[in-house]
Amino acid sequence: MSDIELQDLASAIKDWGAELGFQQVAITDIDLSHYRSSYQRWIEEGCHGEMQYMAENQDKRFFPEKLVEGTARVISVRMDYAKDKSNSLAPMEDRDTAYIARYARGRDYHKLMRKRLQRLAEKIQSEIGEFGYRAFVDSAPVLERAFAEKSGLGWIGKNTMLINKQAGSWFFLGELFTDLALPIDEPASDHCGSCRACLDVCPTNAFLGPNKMDATRCISYLTIELRNSIPLEFRKAMGNRVFGCDDCQLVCPWNKFTQPSDESDFSPRHGLDDAALVDLFKWTEQEFLERTAGSPIRRIGYACWLRNLAVGLGNADSSAALIAALEARQNTAPPMVREHIEWALGQHGKSSAQ
Repeated sequence: MSDIELQDLASAIKDWGAELGFQQVAITDIDLSHYRSSYQRWIEEGCHGEMQYMAENQDKRFFPEKLVEGTARVISVRMDYAKDKSNSLAPMEDRDTAYIARYARGRDYHKLMRKRLQRLAEKIQSEIGEFGYRAFVDSAPVLERAFAEKSGLGWIGKNTMLINKQAGSWFFLGELFTDLALPIDEPASDHCGSCRACLDVCPTNAFLGPNKMDATRCISYLTIELRNSIPLEFRKAMGNRVFGCDDCQLVCPWNKFTQPSDESDFSPRHGLDDAALVDLFKWTEQEFLERTAGSPIRRIGYACWLRNLAVGLGNADSSAALIAALEARQNTAPPMVREHIEWALGQHGKSSAQ
């Protein structure tokens, strides 16, 4: 294809992406040399914790053509998921209500976005014929925020999230690796300035500095990635956050530009935006499986779900119903969960022997 034809195709791809529900589509090359040293230093310092997959496949991560042969460009997309423009920390003050990260309240975004990317690829193919491509949505060793920053979708902020001047940070990312030599877009510049609201608000002091997080201290890691006991030093700081944490996004000034999503799949299900900790803790395993079907929450499993809720209950206001719910599971829960139940009871003045 000629340069003019590739330019026209790139423009058309952005239009087709918008028609498919992506709020922005941009294109970049595959040179990730700028990001390699800081990433490797982060791994060497053990900041990835038990996320061993982040330390593996380094060549494929930094050389996309080794992950998908022939890759020359990355088409990066974003899709907004916030359902309203509220950016308040007030829900963290409601100690009896579970806080679940916004992205996880509706259906799992992975399949939805991957299907849209596949449709985008099929549209391109219908126009130009066969070409090489592969779609990714938070899968495989792909540095999605690096590609998004290079393509101009936003900049990687001090809280390590991608931030967009017109949309804030409440959005998902996806990529289409392709062998098409499309013209590339300008990268985004940093607009965090002297602001450090995200660094200061973190309940567990997970940020080692701007743009650097110790994941092992992050509540999202502790409640989602960690599969064993949550360290005692972080349990009080978790408060009512039982799946993920949004604090560093809620205080980001750029999120005043959030545009509510009209994607019905991102709407909260089963009242997960306003559910009582005690009610969620009472779910049977069957109820957990049924009510988290098609949700990112299901991947942590029932035991970790109860573990997280037990910590939340330990931080909640004391009540007879809360104590009864904890004691009802005390003798039947797996050892890892029981440990957290006993910690929670201790927070309410109940010893494990009671």
